[in-house]
Amino acid sequence: MAILLIHGGAGTFNEAKAESYREGLRRAVDAGYTVLTAGGTALDAVITAVTSMEANPEAFNAGVGGAMTRTGEVELDACVMLSDGSAGAVGGVRNSRNPIRLADLVRTTTPHVLLVGEGAEALETDPVDNEALKSPRSRVEFDRWLASNGPPSGSGTVGAVALADDGTLAAATSTGGIVGQYSGRIGDTPLPGAGTWADANVAVSGTGKGEAFIRSVACKSLADELRHGASLSDALTTSLAGLVTAGGTGGFIVVTADGRVGYGFNTPAMAYGVRAPGVTEHDLTQDTGVHVLTTG
Repeated sequence: MAILLIHGGAGTFNEAKAESYREGLRRAVDAGYTVLTAGGTALDAVITAVTSMEANPEAFNAGVGGAMTRTGEVELDACVMLSDGSAGAVGGVRNSRNPIRLADLVRTTTPHVLLVGEGAEALETDPVDNEALKSPRSRVEFDRWLASNGPPSGSGTVGAVALADDGTLAAATSTGGIVGQYSGRIGDTPLPGAGTWADANVAVSGTGKGEAFIRSVACKSLADELRHGASLSDALTTSLAGLVTAGGTGGFIVVTADGRVGYGFNTPAMAYGVRAPGVTEHDLTQDTGVHVLTTG
């Protein structure tokens, strides 16, 4: 039962660009699902979907068009994790158009899980100048933040989870962080258990206030709820409540080894897409809460 579920962030979105979000979601979920149903692995599918969103600066905050720090640079984080327990992640990367692929290089070519800054950048096979990662949208958002003198803010982190026909799972998450963050800030995305998780039973990707995901070890906590016998709906509900307790909000996408699929969020909106037997959806939804989908 091949299943692919993606997200393009949870938070507030520019309504004028709603169709750009929806089209970006459609392209990404279709690209990943095509790989998955053609015999590709769960990892192939999530990387394909996330790479598509990293290359879409008009809609998403990952790769090209990532949020700019308070010093005006782009610093990117990403993580991949598989049901065999292997994981790779990068943080604070300033020279990569596709940090999700760089994260997988950490997994496959080093003995480590997480590399940050120059150590991660040294693995990039096609480095670009940091200016190439800035987009008209990200520059406007940075100028608006400077003018507001407000706290760091933003949305549009991207992620994907997949179940392949052979029963294996994978999760991938990529982000540009938040506009105005301190240089060197690492969010939840590249931390296995916080913003990304996969094991033999479930794959999870999160999006939202990163510090709350870190404090609550949100994605691993959701996986533990399922392992202890909670329904998918209850696990999502408990994990969203945990974000609030930890001082934040956000959303999750989840697929289990037995084919259960769901997402949940407690923000004003969430961008998501899913392809599975009997299910074809992609939307920028304001239907806040927990959603468990029926497949097959």
